Amino acid sequence: MNPMLVAKAYGAVQKQVSGLHEEGSRTHDVGASFSKVLNGAMEQTLKSTQNAESQMIAHSQGKAELIDAVTAVATAEASLESVIAIRDQVISAYQEILRMPI
Repeated sequence: MNPMLVAKAYGAVQKQVSGLHEEGSRTHDVGASFSKVLNGAMEQTLKSTQNAESQMIAHSQGKAELIDAVTAVATAEASLESVIAIRDQVISAYQEILRMPI
């Protein structure tokens, strides 16, 4: 995992979160904000994956450079790893809630 890609992904999520928590929008539901952040992360991952696939196809047809295809695949991999990490944390939090005594 490339530290620069992780920092970029973190910055993108921070921009989304800060956009949700502006001065006039304090009445937003926390669940809706969390849902928007997850939705944004999923959309970004999907776009990265589609871009990687198109770059690989273009390279196999001789229309793109190898470095472009490799960079696109690395970006898609970093996005996917971020989504997997978020998923793991959500599952862990859910399991912790289930273990709480009532």
